[in-house]
Amino acid sequence: MRPLIELEQVRRVYLKGGEPLVVLDGLDLAIGAGEFVAMMGPSGSGKSTILNLVGGLDAPDEGRILVGGEDLGALSPAELAEWRARHVGFVFQSFNLLPVLTALENVELPLLLTPLGKAARREQARFALEIVGLADRMDHRPRQLSGGQEQRVAIARAIATDPAILLCDEPTGDLDRHSADQVLDLLERLCREHGKTILMVTHDEAAAARAGRIVRLDKGALVAGSGPA
Repeated sequence: MRPLIELEQVRRVYLKGGEPLVVLDGLDLAIGAGEFVAMMGPSGSGKSTILNLVGGLDAPDEGRILVGGEDLGALSPAELAEWRARHVGFVFQSFNLLPVLTALENVELPLLLTPLGKAARREQARFALEIVGLADRMDHRPRQLSGGQEQRVAIARAIATDPAILLCDEPTGDLDRHSADQVLDLLERLCREHGKTILMVTHDEAAAARAGRIVRLDKGALVAGSGPA
């Protein structure tokens, strides 16, 4: 079966102080549907760049990125934005919740870009909060929630449109161990029970060990021995 995510000979170069900085250098990476993959490596090794490329937020200088057989490089900016809204959910280290909105209203935000009516949007947002175990907190604003609860609201927002892929950039980086474990339990369940494909960047070995596979990078290349967690 063809992998869901394929990076083929991907090269990405940025300019830093006028000098080229090679972040990814001919990278090949394949991720199957329903996999939970953790990416580890020192700062600057290309982890977050891979998330941005897979999510269509960035484009490679060379090589191809295919998701579900779709070549992201062949899509126009408008097509890419539509594709991203349908297929990808993002979870960040900082929860990026709007403080003036309730949990339900924050989760509903990405649904405003869909053709759903107000009642259907609310129902889908409620369902996403139920999945993350926060049905009893939907009327609370972020300042009334713990850090772990805020991240679970952020995950509910990411899954509200039912994307196939979740891209998580240090999702437990601002959490204590107990809250981090609750978030990782949730990610495991989303993968196992809901079939989400999860690509997670982390510096935390304990978090990475919860994934089905660990991919290690250094200087824009895969480190030998990347494999099952």
